[in-house]
Amino acid sequence: MDWKMFQALLSGVNKYSTAFGRIWLSVVFVFRVLVYVVAAERVWGDEQKDFDCNTKQPGCPNVCYDHFFPISHIRLWALQLIFVTCPSLMVVMHVAYRDDRERKHRAKFGEDSKLYDNTGRKHGGLWWTYLLSLFFKTGIEIVFLYLLHMIYDSFYLPRVVKCEVKPCPNQVDCYIGHPTEKKVFTYFMVGASALCIVLSVCEIIYLIAKRIARVVRKMKSRDRLVALQHQRYKDEDRGSYQQLPMKRLDLKPTFRVNDEMRASAPNLSTAA
Repeated sequence: MDWKMFQALLSGVNKYSTAFGRIWLSVVFVFRVLVYVVAAERVWGDEQKDFDCNTKQPGCPNVCYDHFFPISHIRLWALQLIFVTCPSLMVVMHVAYRDDRERKHRAKFGEDSKLYDNTGRKHGGLWWTYLLSLFFKTGIEIVFLYLLHMIYDSFYLPRVVKCEVKPCPNQVDCYIGHPTEKKVFTYFMVGASALCIVLSVCEIIYLIAKRIARVVRKMKSRDRLVALQHQRYKDEDRGSYQQLPMKRLDLKPTFRVNDEMRASAPNLSTAA
């Protein structure tokens, strides 16, 4: 496994991570990758060679080993680390997509034209991509912890296992190499994985809470702006009403007598 490429990938994701994300990366590097490379691989080594059974029956040790260890701890942890980092590729690819759009936009409209203020800023679609990657990472960690729990009976490694699988002639005792040391490393890796789950959940809560606070702040500022505009319009209407000129009203009606009315009432013209 190329751990340098793995490190380069996570280092690239570190640029777009929050404080919780950076702590998560540090835990993955120090307490999982380094422990895995430096110590865990050497402790497990050739597991089947260290798995001894008190029988000479051909095939019996191999079958018993496959029965009690269907998948090695080391290989399971390697798969876990690979799958946990895969969601981070979503963030890196999304930022690369933004960079490509920004480059094409500037090539078309000039260098002074900008499509994004910052392509790595978590807003819009990138925020949702980052949040989904956290959910995926948390789900993968939980799934692998569950698999480890189911396969190895609550992460426990006994010193001796009793095997009755064919072609063993009867119940045989098989001894695991370095059981206490393997147990310590197993608990350590499980604890580091649980810590990563807690950090991912904290980061999810932090992102959602920050987004909600931003939305509430925008709504309050919008309501405040609407209230100020409404008050300004009221003040302008009140000022324009006070500046209207007062006109005198002529209460004397103007009454004209036409020919028909004069012909029907001769005295009306004299009165008018």
